[in-house]
Amino acid sequence: MVSERGLEVLRVIVHDYVASREPVGSKSIVERHHFGVSAATIRNDMALLEEEELIAAPHTSSGRVPTDKGYRLFVNHLADLRPLSSAQRQAIETFLGDSADLDEVLGRTVRLLSQLTNQVALVQYPSFSRARVRHVELVSLAERRVMTVLITDTGQVEQRLVELPVVVDDEFLAELRRALNAAVGGTELSAAAALLGDLHEGFRPEQAVVVGIVVASLVEQLAAGRQERLVMAGAANLVRTGDDFSGDLYPVLEAIEQQVALLRLFGEMQLDAVDVAASIGRENASFGLSQASVLASGYTSTGSEVARLGVLGPMRMDYSTNMAAVRAVARYLSSLLSER
Repeated sequence: MVSERGLEVLRVIVHDYVASREPVGSKSIVERHHFGVSAATIRNDMALLEEEELIAAPHTSSGRVPTDKGYRLFVNHLADLRPLSSAQRQAIETFLGDSADLDEVLGRTVRLLSQLTNQVALVQYPSFSRARVRHVELVSLAERRVMTVLITDTGQVEQRLVELPVVVDDEFLAELRRALNAAVGGTELSAAAALLGDLHEGFRPEQAVVVGIVVASLVEQLAAGRQERLVMAGAANLVRTGDDFSGDLYPVLEAIEQQVALLRLFGEMQLDAVDVAASIGRENASFGLSQASVLASGYTSTGSEVARLGVLGPMRMDYSTNMAAVRAVARYLSSLLSER
């Protein structure tokens, strides 16, 4: 059982180590913080923390660093999250508010979150199983090339280039466009593909081949709207903090590349009382991230289920500030997407 003073000693060790990346000793704690006790008493407190495996000596020096168990206890006892500055809040509103569509919104979100936290930023695409088709557009780019555009009521835009075996004219494209929108307009993505199977029957035999090719492209686009995937930014931040991963970044980079593992981790993380989840160190071992921490929050978009966004970085990170940034960006993203 850790005493209140022991928890406070752990807190200052975490803060000082995150700030300096240097092991923290009892002498520096007494000099920099006002505990009102001697260095010998602080050493006793540190010895108890070490017995509990909350801190450890990285080498033979007298300094100590937090363990993943220590970081977990620290996060569990965070009284509150450090609020973002007015400049940071304004940056979120300005940078995200100018986005044109969902792809751009999420791309800007990860770049902004990476800049705010100096970590790898991750945003999960919403699963639009409940989204509906707003409009299907066909754009002629050449005599035998068409762009199929799928627009949902959530603002998602999926585009595909389609090569056709024959020349098509604008009159035929207009007829096909009307037929497509009549068939699937206002329909949920999960049900729309089934409604396109017999669309070719309403066209002449020589046109049916083209209809089949366009329909196949749209079916792929409808499926893409329901797939889980991640947008990432800030991988270069891992190089800056490479020494925090025992000099071996390969397992972390491999885990980032394998989006399936990260999506599974996101799905298992449970949000706490401040709407942020933290998974630290050995808690991530099965995902190849035993030396990393992942912070996540949830956001929603019209017609979608709750999706996750967050950051990934070394265990030595500013948890309070980073958790506040993740929560603020998630809340603003939900608000922005609900207005579209």
